[in-house]
Amino acid sequence: MKTSDFYYDLPEELIAQHPVEPRDSSRLLVIDRKKGTLEDKHFYDVIDYLREGDVLVINNTKVIPARLIGHRKGLTGEVEFLLLKRIDYTKWKCLVRPGKKLQVGAEVEFSPELSAVVRERGEEGERIVEFLFDGVFEDILARVGAMPLPPYIKEKLKDGSRYQTVYSKIDGSAAAPTAGLHFTEQLLERIKEKGVKIVEVLLHVGLSTFRPVKAENVEEHKMHEEYFEISPQAAEEINAAKQEGRRVISVGTTSVRTLESAADRKGHLSAGSGNTSIFIYPPYDFKIVDALITNFHLPESTLLMLVSALMGREKALAAYKHAVEERYRFFSFGDACLIL
Repeated sequence: MKTSDFYYDLPEELIAQHPVEPRDSSRLLVIDRKKGTLEDKHFYDVIDYLREGDVLVINNTKVIPARLIGHRKGLTGEVEFLLLKRIDYTKWKCLVRPGKKLQVGAEVEFSPELSAVVRERGEEGERIVEFLFDGVFEDILARVGAMPLPPYIKEKLKDGSRYQTVYSKIDGSAAAPTAGLHFTEQLLERIKEKGVKIVEVLLHVGLSTFRPVKAENVEEHKMHEEYFEISPQAAEEINAAKQEGRRVISVGTTSVRTLESAADRKGHLSAGSGNTSIFIYPPYDFKIVDALITNFHLPESTLLMLVSALMGREKALAAYKHAVEERYRFFSFGDACLIL
């Protein structure tokens, strides 16, 4: 299967530059796979498509201020680091820019209290970086770092909390699990009152989620590892739903990857933690996930491939064509779709 099979034409003006207010007023494209229908709604209408006994799975990761701007010691010109994954107390896996100026041994200053040395170069150009500081790294990062908005968002975000879900808890992500950005606390309460079980899992969003596919053939693309956790209680709730024929609805592709990584061939979910590099593309037999709430994704991306695995490539591209024609807003701060 070719990467180009997942291309679609997206006008640049449809890339959302800022979040809507309130969160749940964004638009929602409801896709019924069995009926083959498309409905144009708003996100607050999502409750009408949920049933008592459904399990809604959310990713409670929290975005850290992972973007650092500094300069090489003794030189002018800015350099940028994006923290991807913590290795130990002082070392992180990072994306760096410009890469040519940040080879092994390069020393970088971000502030009087934080500097770094590039220790290793990864296979895909990422760097292993050792940070030098006195005190608590997280506290320093909160002062020095910035919210790591995607490069296609050109406008400055006035309120950093809008790039966090209302249920974010555990620090560690380099990007938001954006499907969850549409939920308000009030909407979640209404969903609970309807008898829907809300279950939390964790996946820290890293390089795999947003790294472009450069291989001509989809099968040749390599995903990077991302850390995930599933509690015993979450596994128990989800396994009970599967056994009783109740739907498991994933909020976001990160939740999908978490659940499918920890499932066996018989559809039993195991509690635990670890790293996943699962790559879901057509054809794929979903073990846990029955439905998906997600944003619209980049052309030729692994996220669009995952969506295509769930609903079929041609149907997915037809839905995206509809979204373009109806002027939906795309990507992180864009609108959402519900795939039933």
